[in-house]
Amino acid sequence: MTVYVQSRSSHNKERVQMGTINDFINDFGYSNNWFVEYVDEVNNQMRIMNILDIKEYISGKHLINTRPSEMFNGKEFVPRRIVLQYAKRLLEFGTAYLIGNKVTLTGNENVVEAIKTVYKNGYDKLDFDLVHSVNRYGNAYEYVYVKDGKITSKLIDVADSYPVVTADNDYVAFVEAYTINNVTFYSVYYDDRVEKYSNSGGTLQSRGTFDNLTGLPVLYRNDNPIDDVYGRSDLEDYKSILDSMEDLISKSSDAFYRFLVGTPIIKGQMLTNTDGLSTRIVGQGLTLDSDSDFYYAQNKFDHQAFETLYKHLMMSLLDISGTPGIILGKTDISNLSEVSIKLLFSLSNIKAMISEKYIKEGMMQRNDKVRRLLELQGIVFTDEEWDTLDIVFQYAMPQSEKDIIDNLSKLREMSAISVESVLGHSPYTTDINSELERLSGERVNNDMSNEGDNKTATN
Repeated sequence: MTVYVQSRSSHNKERVQMGTINDFINDFGYSNNWFVEYVDEVNNQMRIMNILDIKEYISGKHLINTRPSEMFNGKEFVPRRIVLQYAKRLLEFGTAYLIGNKVTLTGNENVVEAIKTVYKNGYDKLDFDLVHSVNRYGNAYEYVYVKDGKITSKLIDVADSYPVVTADNDYVAFVEAYTINNVTFYSVYYDDRVEKYSNSGGTLQSRGTFDNLTGLPVLYRNDNPIDDVYGRSDLEDYKSILDSMEDLISKSSDAFYRFLVGTPIIKGQMLTNTDGLSTRIVGQGLTLDSDSDFYYAQNKFDHQAFETLYKHLMMSLLDISGTPGIILGKTDISNLSEVSIKLLFSLSNIKAMISEKYIKEGMMQRNDKVRRLLELQGIVFTDEEWDTLDIVFQYAMPQSEKDIIDNLSKLREMSAISVESVLGHSPYTTDINSELERLSGERVNNDMSNEGDNKTATN
């Protein structure tokens, strides 16, 4: 739960922000409880419904589940409804490929050390979750605040999020709204304060006003050619292909089983006094009249056409998602060179580069908010020092650990890289600071040992 400091904002700052909000309220004709009306607008509710549909799709509620029952041989036939959860795997791959390896901070040593200290408060997990949210829903929303004296952040559920953007594309406020047991709770974020409300008892009631030290929540999004505020879920590119794959494999499975069973047909007079073939006996025989005939009417199952169509849909899905076939075991590989691996992951790299552009933009805004909180704690940096800060992404592309170590070794021999950087890029190092301390301790012990050996030799 987010904790705020009770509001003591200056009147000047409040007037500046309220002027912007008032312009927005006046332009669109809202009342004093503008945030309630804003949340209930049709376009916002349609956007939230789309997010909820995505959540249900990821949980397994696909279009194929609505396939109706059919009549076969005069009886109700319940068709197969095969659900392919490739969407979850593809979204997870996209997230892990971009942010699975921790981001690296570069720049002024003091600035980087200060940010690293803040990032230890759970930001590795938060970064993964926000990228995953952007891939799934097109957006993520992060609020930076201070809790128990520590700088931290929380992700606001996209299904509860309503950023407020003016006609001039200015981001002026943010509304978080969710309903529990028929009671709706509102958190209205302004640049200098957060106002909380609920409609408990049927009327809107204030739950307090609190200082906002970091401004509005950070907006993360991915590329969307038709909207500058809301991103576009990657799932939108996959759903139609997956629906076709599920429909194809479900109907083909039904056709295949009907092909195995078939419909028994008898022409002419039966000599055997029986009601027909028993469905419980295998190999049962019939005695027919000389001009009678018996055969099974069967569907012809063209497995080659099915295989061609299914493989084409699968390859289209992998191409559009930028996922190499080897990830899902669709391609056999052996003795690949480093260049071959890069070619296999070229589409993944292109997709990750585009996503990185938008994610990095949001992270830089987060760091500016962190800087503001650090200054309140007495940790101040000049603009020149702060501007050196940068974020480097390391894509999770398979690499030869031997080649990495050989390259680091050569760079170190050339004095072209520091020990700290070597440890940072080593595949076997998990905690750089601990390794540096251990190395420093070993050097001290070796120096003391050498000094003792020299004294012994002199005596």
